[in-house]
Amino acid sequence: MKPKTYQEAGVSIEKGDKFAQFIAKHSSPAVDPSIGGFAGGLKLDPVLYPNPVIFSTTDGVGTKLLVAKKLQRFDTIGIDLVAMCVNDLIVNGAKPLQFLDYIAIGKIDDDLLQKIIGGVIQGCEIADCLLAGGETAEMPDVYGPDDFDLAGFAVGVARSEQVRPQKDAIRAGDLLLGLPSSGIHSNGLSLARKVLPYESGLWPVLLSPTRIYVRDLLPLFELEAFKAAAHITGGGLIGNLSRVIPEGLGIELSHDWPVPDIFREIEKAGVAPEEMGRVFNMGIGMVLVVDRHHPETVIHELEQNKTVFFEIGRLT
Repeated sequence: MKPKTYQEAGVSIEKGDKFAQFIAKHSSPAVDPSIGGFAGGLKLDPVLYPNPVIFSTTDGVGTKLLVAKKLQRFDTIGIDLVAMCVNDLIVNGAKPLQFLDYIAIGKIDDDLLQKIIGGVIQGCEIADCLLAGGETAEMPDVYGPDDFDLAGFAVGVARSEQVRPQKDAIRAGDLLLGLPSSGIHSNGLSLARKVLPYESGLWPVLLSPTRIYVRDLLPLFELEAFKAAAHITGGGLIGNLSRVIPEGLGIELSHDWPVPDIFREIEKAGVAPEEMGRVFNMGIGMVLVVDRHHPETVIHELEQNKTVFFEIGRLT
């Protein structure tokens, strides 16, 4: 029998509207009170940003969705979604201003969506940015009734003189300071899921939310000794550091920082050390490139903010 209404075709306008209203009524200061319109706007303070540079980024959480689905835990992947975007902004010196989410789903599930958006709001609170809007797309002929996917979009602003990396200033001998990760973050899950059986009991560790580094890095952009930062995602330490340093410089790592047990378990399951370093963050989620002559200014700022860090190597 052919459907005669949108509801019969598998799409509920009422449920979609109800979810949008749920977000708009959320009491968090990280939710734009005007959410629900066609677009989200934000005024820039010309005193704070006299020469503004706008940055934008987009990302997802990959097959971490399958871990959440298997464990039936959906309250943290929204944090991951925000983290993957705002961490890419902050390495450029851009303070995250707005975040938008896109949720594609086979059939609207209020409980599932509310848990996901709760994590998104929590991530925005940690990143000090505003959830400005989003889209929830119910697509029954594209996704199965229990399937969904996530994408995030973020916008940030930096003063032009604070934009990083400052490649022209980076020299051989500059120090590499590593900020610990909270675990696997949101990269390498396709490999981790396949080498660690569900029965191992380690899947809840895989679901640990990605650390958000915005508050750790934001004060550093006033310091001349702070030259660059790299968000360690797919490609590992070497792959991501190579994106922010000039050609002709090499990376020498000490490999003497604490490595979370989850990476040891993945390696013991048969993944070669070289592949581990190429795929995973290996316990370091953010790397700072610091002037070799005056590292104390950056170190002092990190210590003042109680940010844990390790000296993990230098440029050669």
